[in-house]
Amino acid sequence: MTTTTDTVTAAPAPARPVPLSRGYRFELVKLVAQWRVRLLVLACWIAPGLFVAGVAQQSTLPSDTLFGRWMHATGWAGPLVILGFAGTWALPLLTSMVAGDVFAVEDRLGTWRHLLVAVRSPRRIFAAKVLASVTVILLLVAGLACSATVGGLASVGNHPLVGLDGHPLAPSDAAVRVLLAWVAALAPTLALAAIGLLGSVALGRSPTGLLLPALVALGMQIAQMLPLPVAVRLALPGYAFVSWNGLFTDPVQLAPLLTGVAVSLAWAVLATALAQVLFLRRDFTQLAHDGGGRRAFTVGVLPLAGLTALSIALITVTTDSTGITQTKVQRSLATAFAHLYRVQTGQLHRPAVTEAQLRASAACTKSDGRAAQQGAGNDWRCVVTWHLPGVPVTGTAVYQLDVGSDGRFVADGDGPKEVNGYFLVRTPTGDAPNPLWQFDGNVELLDTTSKG
Repeated sequence: MTTTTDTVTAAPAPARPVPLSRGYRFELVKLVAQWRVRLLVLACWIAPGLFVAGVAQQSTLPSDTLFGRWMHATGWAGPLVILGFAGTWALPLLTSMVAGDVFAVEDRLGTWRHLLVAVRSPRRIFAAKVLASVTVILLLVAGLACSATVGGLASVGNHPLVGLDGHPLAPSDAAVRVLLAWVAALAPTLALAAIGLLGSVALGRSPTGLLLPALVALGMQIAQMLPLPVAVRLALPGYAFVSWNGLFTDPVQLAPLLTGVAVSLAWAVLATALAQVLFLRRDFTQLAHDGGGRRAFTVGVLPLAGLTALSIALITVTTDSTGITQTKVQRSLATAFAHLYRVQTGQLHRPAVTEAQLRASAACTKSDGRAAQQGAGNDWRCVVTWHLPGVPVTGTAVYQLDVGSDGRFVADGDGPKEVNGYFLVRTPTGDAPNPLWQFDGNVELLDTTSKG
């Protein structure tokens, strides 16, 4: 008797997408394996410290940069000088090299099909690439900050830092504000990284996608140099690269800083979301994909332009953005002069005096009164007056001011020589120029702390 048995074949289990954590590790390894990324990490963790230490040994200082004139006095000036350079050049280029190529590299190598088969989830591929690129960028920024700080403290020392209104910051206070300045710079860096992701997705193999963050950063720098309204200036994410200046005044100028950070984060979120939309709509069967063309412009550019317009409207309605006015220039100069006068008094071993006793004030005119008394320019001339206890004669000093469009100004002493002329004074860190000779200041573009 013959029996037959039926063999039942179980249906194969459906393929599951690879977990995001594994995809993230894979993308991170791919990025770090690239020789250019390794060189960038090495350079960011070594070069700033060597530069700051080298400048500390030189007789001349980069006084045309913010806090550059204090690099011989304190180690906390070094990371701020590096931050100013990084916001202008280094960070846009770093985001281009990392985020601007993270998707386009798959187009050049033709590996999208292999990646999709391995991961089986376009959403997780996108998230893994975004997280990996942001991780590398944060590593590069941390290297710049840590290297510059270690180089400055090791070569100069942990000494007080003079703020942008002339008041001295204790080393501990300076450390906190330097850290906050670098943290604030992360917001525009993430905005540029998101623009790089958007360009990498939208433009495919095109080298424009790789250069897009640097080109956008350059355009925003040019815009900041133009005589634009304050609301337009603050509505661009690049302003957050300079708004950290307000951390080094007393009281802290928080309104421009928080506005710049909020705008930058909004750009970062929107640009990343747009990149995801374009990525998920892409047809990966087209091996010769070179970008989304008109759809990339519609989905990528127009929403960011709309966000800029909305930001301008909100800033205009919610803030009193009068910009650089005569009153604010006078107030800022008088405040910085009073603080630095006390510093000079201590260095020259004269009787101590307070800002309240000095009652310093300034009278400033632009273009000898022939032009509107507001706005940027190197044609501001100011006369500072002050009073010393027990001295019936009012002291006066003349300054020539070069006021930048971002509110930063450089005051150059124009007499009398014994007050704001060039001469050396002995300090705990060695001989240094007269603190009242040349100094930096900051005019707050928004009317907030000036009303307090």
